[in-house]
Parts: sequence; C-alpha cells; structure tokens
Amino acid sequence: MLALGVAACALPSASGPSSPAPQKALERLAVKDYPVFADDLFLDNLTYGIGKSLAYLNRLPGDRVFRFGADTYRVDHLIRSLARLRDFAATRPGPQALNQFIAAHYRVYRSVGGKNGQVLFTGYYEPDLAGSLTPDQRYRYPVYAMPSDLITIDLAPFGDSLKGKRIVGRLQGHTVVPYPDRKAIAADRHFSRKARPIAWVDDRIDLFFLQIQGSGRIYLNNGDFIRVHYHGTNGRPYRSIGRLLIDQGKIPAAEMSMQRLKTYLTEHPEAVDRVLNYNPSYVFFKTETSGPLGALGVDLTPGRSVAVDRKVFPMAAPAYLEARIPVIDGNGRIDRWMEFSAFALNQDTGGAIRGPGRVDIFWGSGPYAQIAAGHMQERGAFYLLIMDPDAP
Repeated sequence: MLALGVAACALPSASGPSSPAPQKALERLAVKDYPVFADDLFLDNLTYGIGKSLAYLNRLPGDRVFRFGADTYRVDHLIRSLARLRDFAATRPGPQALNQFIAAHYRVYRSVGGKNGQVLFTGYYEPDLAGSLTPDQRYRYPVYAMPSDLITIDLAPFGDSLKGKRIVGRLQGHTVVPYPDRKAIAADRHFSRKARPIAWVDDRIDLFFLQIQGSGRIYLNNGDFIRVHYHGTNGRPYRSIGRLLIDQGKIPAAEMSMQRLKTYLTEHPEAVDRVLNYNPSYVFFKTETSGPLGALGVDLTPGRSVAVDRKVFPMAAPAYLEARIPVIDGNGRIDRWMEFSAFALNQDTGGAIRGPGRVDIFWGSGPYAQIAAGHMQERGAFYLLIMDPDAP
C-alpha cells in the first residue's frame, strides 16, 4: 500500500538520504528512561488492532527474524509479545498498573528520529469521492486498475548488490523502458485499453489526493459504494506538489495542508495541470470488500495503525507515540493542538515515509480524520516495545 499523509507531501523526509542503518535507528532504553505510558484513546480498539498484527504474523514462517535496533527476535517471540499486551490491555488497566506491567515485562526502544532527534508525525485517512460506473459529462476522471502492459522486474537475481531493488516499466520491442508518467497517462485517450477504469469520479483534484492517500470509498450515483485500494504505481518517483508551491511562494510553509492545497488548486484552475503533473508518480487501484488495507494486507485501525519505513522498523510490532493532534470545534475548525500519546502498530508503509524520523498515523474516515490528516506536521517521539526474553 502507498500510504501517504498529505502533510507528508508538503515537507521533505525528516531523516533524508543519510538515514542510519536499521541496527542504529532504534536505541534500547534502560527502564529508568522509559516514557510515562498513557493512552489518550482509553485503550479502545487496541486489542482489535493487535489482532490484525497477529493475523499477519501467524502467516509467516517460523524462522522469520525481526530487528529492533541492535537486537533481533524470532517471529514467535513477537507473537507472544503482542498477545500478552493484548490480554493485558483488555483488562483496562489504570496508568500505574500499565507502567508497572511494561517495566516488568517489556523492553522499550526509542527511534533516533531525524537530524533533530525527533520524529515528524503526519496523518492519512480514507477519503470519500463521488463517482459512477459509467462515464458521463460529470463523471469524467477514471480510477484505473493496473495496466496490462506494466511489468515489475525484481533485480535481485542479477547480483547481490541489487537485492531488494526492482524496476517498473513496459516492453518496447525487446527493451524495458520506463512506464509513462502522470502527464502522459492523463493525455492518453486510449489508456483505458490497457488499464480498466474501475469507476469514474467527478473531481480530478480529489482523484489526485485519493492516489496520495492510497485507498478510499467511491459513492456511486446508483446509491452503492465501492472501496478502492492501492495496487501499484507506474514506478516514477514521487514528488511533492506541496513543496513545489512552497518553493514557488504560492503557499507559505506555515499554512501548508491538504485543505490549503485544494483551495489553491480550486482557485487557480489554470495551474492544475502544471501542479499535478509535477508529481510524475501515478497510482493504480483494485477493489476490496473491506479495509482500508495496509501493507500487511490487514484492515487498518483508526488511531492505531501507523505507516513506517519497513527497512528501519519491524512491521506488525507494537509501538507507542507522543505528539500533538488537533482539537476540532463545533464548526469543524481546529480550535487548538493538544499533547497526545497512544499505543500503535506498525501496519503500513508509504512512499514519503523514509527513515527513523517519519511516521504517518492513520485516522480512519470522516471530518475529523480529514482535518487531522490534512494538517498534522508535528514532531514528537516514537517507541517500540517487545517482551523481555528474561521477564517472568
């Protein structure tokens, strides 16, 4: 899944290309240095989210190893760690009991963060779009499935140095060439011969942000709705239109948000093509009956699921975060920002989520989710937990 908070596309990665190696990205803490654990979501839906991580882990081979900083643990140990945390959370412990439990039974690792030692938290959500299964004058913008001519090549068989790398393209004669970029796809009137339109929507700006979020619901003009989910991309690098407009002086950095981006594009229709095409990456979708799904193939849990760099952080692992989140007034506007802490689960990834200094929080759907996802650019702390092998 390509899970990208829109706030994430407004700023470059906090860690940059010189991110530390995975074994240096997390520091194991002494018990005396543990944060004071508290959960501002009152532990609601945490057991559900843990169950999703367990569903993923139980499908893995028994010899799979997960790295927490300089330490490694087998998959069965991570499973036991999550199950024990789930069972304890189900008792609804108070703050004192919660902290005593973690101190007695768990090791805690802190992310080294970005260059400033902090983690930049952004958010993403599941947007709702208006659409149709057939095109007409209103519903003109196709939501494409994966193209039949797109190929993905795993480069690992070509050399040890290429392990984990791949290219996306298409065949031109006997040569693999890059797949067309966003501008070329949008201009190709016959592209639907290669990529089946799942539906057509009425707003290309909303479609662009659907691609950024990675999943969403399309409410059809026949009264039904379909859920679409990231299936792949054209292999082109992601470029931030938020950063483009900041650099061009169109939107001040302090005002950047998804909502501000949409307002600018709506008020400057002559700039829409140029701005959207600045990002050559194009996302293709598939339909799902549930979801939205994260990179682990399990349903995401609002407020609990986070997108991280899987090259740095162990996937499915329990986490704990400290940041600020918006408080919304009765008119749907941000009234203030408040300190927030909660347990979370590494269940997703994102193209703009790179290094130990970036985490993206999934907020679900609805008005609050859209506001939180659109405005969050908050720095804080991120921790991972795993059961101490020597604990009782």
